[in-house]
Amino acid sequence: MIQPAQKGIVDDIFLTDALGQRYLSYALSTIVSRSLPDVRDGLKPVHRRLLYAMRQLKLDPSSGFKKCARVVGDVIGKYHPHGDAAVYDALVRLAQEFAVRYPLVEGQGNFGNVDGDNAAAMRYTEARLTHVAEALLEGIDEDSVDFQSTYDGEDEEPVVLPAGFPNLLANGANGIAVGMATSIPPHNVSELCDALRYLITHPNTSVEKLLEFIPGPDFPTGGVLVEPRQSIVTAYRTGRGNFRLRGRWEVERLTLGAYHVVVTEIPYQVQKSRFIEKVAELLVAHKLPLLADIRDESAETVRIILEPRNRNVQPTTLMEQLFRETELEVRIGLNMNVLDAGNTPQLMNLREVLTDFLSHRHEVLERRNRYRLGKIEKRLEVLSGLLVAYLNLDEVIRIVREEDEPKQVLMHRFEINEIQSYAILSMRLRQLRKLEEIEIKSEYRQLSEERDDITALLGDDRRRWKAISEEIREIGKEYSSVTSLGKRRTTIQDGAPSVVMPVEASIEREPVTVICSAKGWIRVIKGHSADASELRYKEGDGGKFCLRALSTDKLIIFATNGRFFTLGCDRLSGGRGHGEPLRLMIDLPERHEPVAVFVHSAGRRLLIGSDKGRGFLIDEKEVVAQTRNGKQILLLATDEKAAFCAFVDARADSVAVMGSNRKLLIFPLGELPTMVRGRGVMLQRYRQGGLCDVTTFSLAEGLSWRVGGGMRTETDVTPWMGKRGQIGQKAPRGFPLSNKFT
Repeated sequence: MIQPAQKGIVDDIFLTDALGQRYLSYALSTIVSRSLPDVRDGLKPVHRRLLYAMRQLKLDPSSGFKKCARVVGDVIGKYHPHGDAAVYDALVRLAQEFAVRYPLVEGQGNFGNVDGDNAAAMRYTEARLTHVAEALLEGIDEDSVDFQSTYDGEDEEPVVLPAGFPNLLANGANGIAVGMATSIPPHNVSELCDALRYLITHPNTSVEKLLEFIPGPDFPTGGVLVEPRQSIVTAYRTGRGNFRLRGRWEVERLTLGAYHVVVTEIPYQVQKSRFIEKVAELLVAHKLPLLADIRDESAETVRIILEPRNRNVQPTTLMEQLFRETELEVRIGLNMNVLDAGNTPQLMNLREVLTDFLSHRHEVLERRNRYRLGKIEKRLEVLSGLLVAYLNLDEVIRIVREEDEPKQVLMHRFEINEIQSYAILSMRLRQLRKLEEIEIKSEYRQLSEERDDITALLGDDRRRWKAISEEIREIGKEYSSVTSLGKRRTTIQDGAPSVVMPVEASIEREPVTVICSAKGWIRVIKGHSADASELRYKEGDGGKFCLRALSTDKLIIFATNGRFFTLGCDRLSGGRGHGEPLRLMIDLPERHEPVAVFVHSAGRRLLIGSDKGRGFLIDEKEVVAQTRNGKQILLLATDEKAAFCAFVDARADSVAVMGSNRKLLIFPLGELPTMVRGRGVMLQRYRQGGLCDVTTFSLAEGLSWRVGGGMRTETDVTPWMGKRGQIGQKAPRGFPLSNKFT
């Protein structure tokens, strides 16, 4: 229930409506009075009040410094009813050369650093305005902008600054309001001035044309912008986007072919100390295998040394890994939500922002000249009265000496007004000399010429825009590319160079042993010294696959459903546990089991087949799957299962197939087709049973199988030779009862 101000009247309204009204008021206050910058001067209220308060304290660039505590006290006492910490933080940021492209405050003392260290307390630091801030405030006493009452009604503050400097884009802005945010990166003011001058003469130009003058942001900490050109154009055309920014680095060559990488610039708003800590953490976690060490040798300039693991590591590969894993590459947002001249939040594109700035400068020019014209008219009025006095000096002296009310008599006698008569009566005796009369006549003539010139300027639109263009040209000249402050710091590339990242670049390369149990629990053990007989499994479980690999290897799994699955060895759980269920890592149905598990090698061929005796050859590179769902290679009938996956020996020219009926068939390898997917062809026919095992071998070397602890080789295999798809002959004497070659 909400009670209005009118006494005795109570209205019942819904709580949601009351909350909505109040939250909307709060949101509008946050947007307009705190978070979004004005498109005209590029400042939020706290920054505008800071600069105005410092001007009132006469902290000009040519004057001395004053304690920041004094400045903050004046701001919160007269203009900004908020906490002193927030105001001081805003003041500190305006003075930080690594945070603001063109600082508005010159600080003396500890104002923080790029490592993220805080500034000293406000009682220890001092500040004054810079020439950039002076340009923003120039003409503020000449009725160039409107003023409003302060929060307590005891004073006045400017609604906006005259802004003789394109501050919004030059220094950028960041703010989070209610339901909207702004993020504008800094730009090079010399480039902005070129674009503004072109826009004056071509008001309907496109954003694409303006970007010929403004290629992209220019950050105070430098760096390399690697965003594609089309993305930059789209961002500035829509007013929303983001840019990829990288740190700048170079290679320093050492003796014997060694080298190290030196990072000389880090991305905007990245704390150097935090970046180094992050790299150190990744080194401890073995997530930067190409990097051996990092150290900070920075003094006044950034110098971070990166030592590669060995001299064979390519610098570009090393840096690409750091770009992906650390803040050496960041994304800088562009969201040009600003307040327009009507104090309305809008999302503007580049041309609209520049156009509104020019419109503001045009209004300031008109108001300043009208103010000056008014001053001239008043002065000419006084001077004309003084000239009357000089022409009638004796009469004026007589009236002053003899009349009781000389003011009224002068007005009546010489037909002058009250202001002129007061000026005559206020003259000192020494001003009656002839030289003073000559100076007044000269001043009158000069002011008359200036009045005529201003009147002509106010009546000629082309002259006004020419004057604005000349002002902007002077700003561009003052901060041109030949000056230390105006020189572009950020290099712009059309996209990042393509770097192929090997697997070893993201995974620590070390030997591991992969263990998979009969019930599908899989894990890895570091090293190749694991003894299979000493491995422990869950109760009721046992070993099935045990193979040596490297942490950078890919593991290929062939299941009874004819699918191949791929797992990175680095993804397998380690430690002393029993591992993880394989089915949680790949989409393997409950009714199916792994047939083969092996380390991937792209140059090999495989012979795969089903328990019904069908199969084909396939290049191993074709079975690598990209998803956990695997890759269906062997197509199966309803009552059929995948049964084997054998490596094809490079010297092999024959295939040996063993059925569960103890029949052995040998035929040429060339009779098998090479496929990428399908059911395959019949390898061996059966009246009963199915296929047990298959292998490939060289006829010249003979067919081998395992017997006890050794191997037996049969060089004369003529009795079992035949064609693909035949039944075969009874296995040789002494062949294992398991019907397996190994």
